[in-house]
Amino acid sequence: MKDNPFNLTFGKEPTKMISRFAQTNEILDIFSSDRPSQQVYMITGVRGSGKTVFMNSIAKSLSREDDWIVLELNSSADLLRELAAKLYNTKGMTGKFKTAGINLSFWGIGLSIKKAEPLTDLGTAIELMLEHVSRSGKKVLITIDEVLNSKDMRVFAGAFQIFIRHDYPLFLLMTGLYENINKLQNEENLTFLYRAPKVYLSSLNISRITDIYENTLKLKKDEARKLALISKGYSFAFQVIGYFTYSHNGDYNAALPDIRQYIDEYVYDKIWIELSEKETVFLEEIAVNEITDVKSLKESLALKPNEFSVYRDRLIKKGILESPRRGYLEFALPYLDDYIRERSI
Repeated sequence: MKDNPFNLTFGKEPTKMISRFAQTNEILDIFSSDRPSQQVYMITGVRGSGKTVFMNSIAKSLSREDDWIVLELNSSADLLRELAAKLYNTKGMTGKFKTAGINLSFWGIGLSIKKAEPLTDLGTAIELMLEHVSRSGKKVLITIDEVLNSKDMRVFAGAFQIFIRHDYPLFLLMTGLYENINKLQNEENLTFLYRAPKVYLSSLNISRITDIYENTLKLKKDEARKLALISKGYSFAFQVIGYFTYSHNGDYNAALPDIRQYIDEYVYDKIWIELSEKETVFLEEIAVNEITDVKSLKESLALKPNEFSVYRDRLIKKGILESPRRGYLEFALPYLDDYIRERSI
């Protein structure tokens, strides 16, 4: 059998990929404009929704342009120091920084420069480098995957806020789960993040999934569409269903046990343990008792109207539930209702 065209690795761009053209082009157009209205975008969605792949596709597109410097930072590292090091070592810029006497040897970055005192303030060092980046007619895109509300992240965000206030050509893309981004945005001194637009990654195009399943798995159109609808457009499920169905020579029924086990172990187990007790009760009521209309669900849960709205809205923003029409709720992820029912037995 040929190499499987579907990919199960989180964050890695798959061979069979469905682009999100509208959202991608919006960010590229704004970042590339002469007077960008936004310099920060926060990309959020449930685990496996394709946040990293989406962010990397934008970064890859800009990295092909001569006037862009693209730097990927590790969310668990000392972000300011990593930014300084990667910016200093950018091809074509290091020599200019040295000529300008930007000495970062105090931080273990580069070599000591004669007749130039080491810079002991990292923020000042980065600003000096950004001045030269700007004079060179270049822009800098920083990408950070899976952000957390950590001390290093807050320090970095505070410094970034100063950099863009000084009109440096600096741009930021961050991905994260809804709850992590929400905590970071609500930090008192990071109001610019609260105003930063969030990109919620919705489901993939069902027609495009159908086409890929039809052509790659050699299925009839109606069979391919059935699998596409089962996936609910969930990016990770699209890959997993395709991967195991391909491995079973197009036999979805034979592949189903592997599909279910893989999604349960790699996504749903993690999602479940990250939910609050009341959130799990809310979801169990929908799955076990098969209640989908909001009126009946309110009565069954015996929650106050405001309390009910809080949990409903939170679970929708997390990408776990969706409201297909007014007054109704359903699971946004395939097989999740089965997963919850099995846990409740």
